[in-house]
Amino acid sequence: MKVVKLLLYLVLSGVAGCSGLQSALDVHGMPATHLKHLMTAFFWICAIVWLLVIVTLIYALVRSHTADASTQLDGPRTRIAVSGAVAATSVIITGLTIASFYTTRSIDTRMGDAITIAVKGEQWWWRVRYPNPDWVLEFETANEIHIPVGRDVRLQLESANVIHSFWVPSLAGKQDLVPGRSNTLLIRAERPGVYRGQCAEFCGLQHSHMGILVVAEDEASFSRWLASQRVVRSRTMDDEAAAGERVFLAKPCAACHTVRGTFATGISGPDLTHVGSRRTIGAGLLETTRGSLAAWIADPQTLKPGNNMPMVPLTSDELRQVSRYMDVLR
Repeated sequence: MKVVKLLLYLVLSGVAGCSGLQSALDVHGMPATHLKHLMTAFFWICAIVWLLVIVTLIYALVRSHTADASTQLDGPRTRIAVSGAVAATSVIITGLTIASFYTTRSIDTRMGDAITIAVKGEQWWWRVRYPNPDWVLEFETANEIHIPVGRDVRLQLESANVIHSFWVPSLAGKQDLVPGRSNTLLIRAERPGVYRGQCAEFCGLQHSHMGILVVAEDEASFSRWLASQRVVRSRTMDDEAAAGERVFLAKPCAACHTVRGTFATGISGPDLTHVGSRRTIGAGLLETTRGSLAAWIADPQTLKPGNNMPMVPLTSDELRQVSRYMDVLR
């Protein structure tokens, strides 16, 4: 009875990983659906082959105890069995190879005009840029990609340093970001939602803390989000936020970060023009609240050791002011 309970527990534990925020089996986009069908086919075919091999092995072991010494191992029946196994293996491998080939082609087939978004892997966060022929309408954000539901989105993937791998399991397969090379990945969300992704290639100390969110929303909501992102920094600020802006611009922060509408035009760190509107900071490390912003600003190396943001000395008043400023940048 204990063995049965243990097996049941192991099965349920495994099944629990088949759904949720970041699961390749909980699909919501056509590319991911094609990959799920391929994985399902591989699983069942391999399971059947494994089962047949085990049954054959058991049969051979049982028969070896009952067969006499005169049993011929190279008789006609043996040759037929071996030939059949070789033929079946060839057919299975050929079939799975063809299925993989056509699945790979199908996941990159556009169903309509694709939106282009540029994604660059940094250490350890994602730089996201929405290109536009009119440079005034172009903008950058970080660690969060907004897309419209039911439309193809082509991601232009690049790396600024080492090899990263972009993977949002519910929407598409993995694609590497290789320094000096541009790769592309097609994603498509069939229903609204927030889909979590992750860097899937070990890229250094904070590899496990390099998450990304893809927010799929209806066309109207997506258009409103685009319009809000193209606006420069919030001009509706209270006295504390205004004081925080002055501190931000006077400290080294402005040399690394951009806040459009100010003279902060640094490009080594994330664009902070609308940081307060993002769901997380630190590439998925913390939920965006004024408290988490203050904690990150006060000591980023404790929260995410090895990241490229230095600790900027601030008084307690300056920290409150800057955290308030970041919070109102929406």
